[in-house]
Amino acid sequence: MPRKRRKLFFVALVILACAAFLFALANGSADISLADVFRALQGTAEANTETLVIDLRLPRALSAFAVGGLLAVAGVLMQVLLRNPLAEPYILGTSGGAAVAALTAMLLGMSGLVTDLAAFAGALAATLLVFSIARGSGSWAPTRLLLTGVVLAAGFSAATTLLLALSPEHQLRGMLFWLMGDLSFAYEPARLLILLAFLTLLSSLAARQLNVLARGELQAAIVGLPVTKFRYLVFLASSLATALAVTAVGVIGFVGLVIPHLVRIIIGSDHRALVPAAALAGGILLVFADTLARTLLAPRQLPVGALTAIIGVPLFLLLMRRSQGYR
Repeated sequence: MPRKRRKLFFVALVILACAAFLFALANGSADISLADVFRALQGTAEANTETLVIDLRLPRALSAFAVGGLLAVAGVLMQVLLRNPLAEPYILGTSGGAAVAALTAMLLGMSGLVTDLAAFAGALAATLLVFSIARGSGSWAPTRLLLTGVVLAAGFSAATTLLLALSPEHQLRGMLFWLMGDLSFAYEPARLLILLAFLTLLSSLAARQLNVLARGELQAAIVGLPVTKFRYLVFLASSLATALAVTAVGVIGFVGLVIPHLVRIIIGSDHRALVPAAALAGGILLVFADTLARTLLAPRQLPVGALTAIIGVPLFLLLMRRSQGYR
């Protein structure tokens, strides 16, 4: 792809990111003008407006951007790892493990930090379980890893349904919202943003290796890439990103599946551009989706995961029709 076109695409993404943040800061159950938003950011607005923008909407928008970026980058890495265009962050049962652990904690009356820690432990435990089973006698192939993840994800889904059936009615709504993605309590974006920046930087620096691995293990081995060790690193990076995203906001699908496809069609498969572009595009999508979730039926809030699915399904079908396959 011509370098000029890539630059224009990145400029467009930056503009869209700014528009997404302004849209998120200005809209909600109480709409405010863009002038008031800028005054709040400068610290010259009224106290109520400044609290609404700085303390409530900005942290949530930053959290949405970070989670969307993490899921998109994890999707790119998963598609390289499994060499499968349908691979996405939750395909290996990570979200299922997090859901079972978090719902169990909620059912036991836990909340807050304990539930977050349970979700994180469940996500990592599920990842390690899938990896250990797929590894078998000492080596694992992408197909084996994918099939193991799908089977265990089905098992986690059954366990989640059982936990919901056993849950008291006063806890059921909160559990369902968490399962469908909920940013209502996502007001600490710092660790998510740091991880997104770190993961995007490392993946961009390793773009040459990712390009080679995406073409096949044999070609990667011929050019001297330590395939096994590098696959471990890719696997751990994508799993960590998914685990933190699930811990922060629950289960949000389709971002890690649709965004890599969309960006790849526009700017190609070179991971030097694909990874940072996917991070920006994923963040933009989730900021817009979360803002719509807050505003469509305000003051009621919709689960953001439902909106990403509504957006993602037709968009993915359109991309599949236009795409000539995974390159």
